[in-house]
Amino acid sequence: MDFGLVLQTDPPASAVVSLMKRAERNGFRYGWTFDSAVLWQEPFVIYSQILANTQRMHIGPMVTNPGTRTWEVTASTFATLNDMYGNRTVCGIGRGDSAMRVAGRAPNTLARLGEAIDVIRDLAEGREAEVDGNPLRIPWITDGKLPVWMAAYGPKALALAGQKADGFILQLADPYLTEWMVKSVRDAATAAGRDPDAITICVAAPAYVGDDLAHARDQCRWFGGMVGNHVADLVSRYGEHSGMVPDELTEYVKSRQGYDYSHHGRAGNPSTDFVPDEIVDRFCLLGPVEAHIEKLRTLRGLGVDQFAVYDMHDAKEAVIDAYGQHVIPAVNG
Repeated sequence: MDFGLVLQTDPPASAVVSLMKRAERNGFRYGWTFDSAVLWQEPFVIYSQILANTQRMHIGPMVTNPGTRTWEVTASTFATLNDMYGNRTVCGIGRGDSAMRVAGRAPNTLARLGEAIDVIRDLAEGREAEVDGNPLRIPWITDGKLPVWMAAYGPKALALAGQKADGFILQLADPYLTEWMVKSVRDAATAAGRDPDAITICVAAPAYVGDDLAHARDQCRWFGGMVGNHVADLVSRYGEHSGMVPDELTEYVKSRQGYDYSHHGRAGNPSTDFVPDEIVDRFCLLGPVEAHIEKLRTLRGLGVDQFAVYDMHDAKEAVIDAYGQHVIPAVNG
């Protein structure tokens, strides 16, 4: 199993670079950041510094979207980083939550997202693609490679990931839901004539190592609120108990009272008081090292290829070191 580190690009950018360097020294092979231009610093500028200061780490957004940048700009940016540092980027992409809503826009449609996946990959790998009705090719790209991994929760999005994406990003670590969603993605890939086992499965969630479970929950409760934004969209689209989305995912958002993006992805987020301890425990990895190892082995048995650690709490360095010293060697031993 590969391991990734997920950070927000809070200033100073040097701290983000430093944590990514620490992660690589501890055996993490992927480095991810949020991508929301108003809330945090521009990630692609910082990626250049991360790539320059690491040797093997692959870098990308978790996740970008088709709406905040034109597709040829996104493709050219990835291709430039790959040309400089040797095909070490991954394009994580989704409909867009904070990046779009903070700017007063609705998330992108799945149709637009599906088109963007094809276009961005083709352009970044040097092939011609049609953008706004015009054929384009970036002529300086040679030997470009850009895997595109799609984030999804709902049935139509999961199907799209199986039909088009090189990887699937699931932002929660509940084994039951992971199994259900991975199966949906792989079934869609099979129906589209693709090899379902060729799709990389990445589970991303907060991890907090320690014996004080109450404190760990408080540091990671924000994650249930972030996931709740997407779940609330699914409930509004499909209704409750529709059978289209598992009740195990949707039940907890009934008492949700809106969301303030000024606290997005941060410990102590007051918009996440509705998230019960049970959801924090299911969605995250909490507790002593042994609990992390056990849950990760379960996820690996469900076909998960990478676990990406959301490291937004008061023990960033400690979690990176604990994973490097104890968790990663045990899981991959």
